[in-house]
Amino acid sequence: MSRWGSCSRATLALLALAAPARAEVLLTQAEALKLAFPGCEVERGTVFPTKEELERARKLAGVDLPGAIFHPYVARKDGRVVGTAYFDAHRVRTLPETVMVVVDLEERVQRVEVLSFDEPREYLPRGAWYEQFRGKGLDADLALRRKIPPVSGATLTARATTEAVRRVLALHRILRERERR
Repeated sequence: MSRWGSCSRATLALLALAAPARAEVLLTQAEALKLAFPGCEVERGTVFPTKEELERARKLAGVDLPGAIFHPYVARKDGRVVGTAYFDAHRVRTLPETVMVVVDLEERVQRVEVLSFDEPREYLPRGAWYEQFRGKGLDADLALRRKIPPVSGATLTARATTEAVRRVLALHRILRERERR
């Protein structure tokens, strides 16, 4: 008798399929920041929005903001701010994804990069799909089936990524308003 007792091969195969897949890291934070801000100095900040700011950001985004601590990565070149990056970790279907969203000085998306994706690879849209966020600001059209087309076979990833971009843009706007006061 095998070490698995009376388990059939079919049962063992099902158990193997049910085992959690290993996370696929596509980029490290350092690599993503270097791609987004070549030749820049990048400083990690820590921000604790108030309850009122979080509620306002949630309303602007139209989606929940997880947590109450955020880390904007502000990039400077020759002493001038050139953009800010945020890392957003969220669930796609049942497993996590982490994206970096870079916001420019006009509060528009400059870049979206996938850092890690734990769902099966076929649920990951192609790079061109992420490019469509470039230049987009936070408005009603920044939504699936409006200015952002869904991806056949990756609808949940498209939704999760679009929500992440909306969260980042809303939070960024709130933080810039705080700076102006």
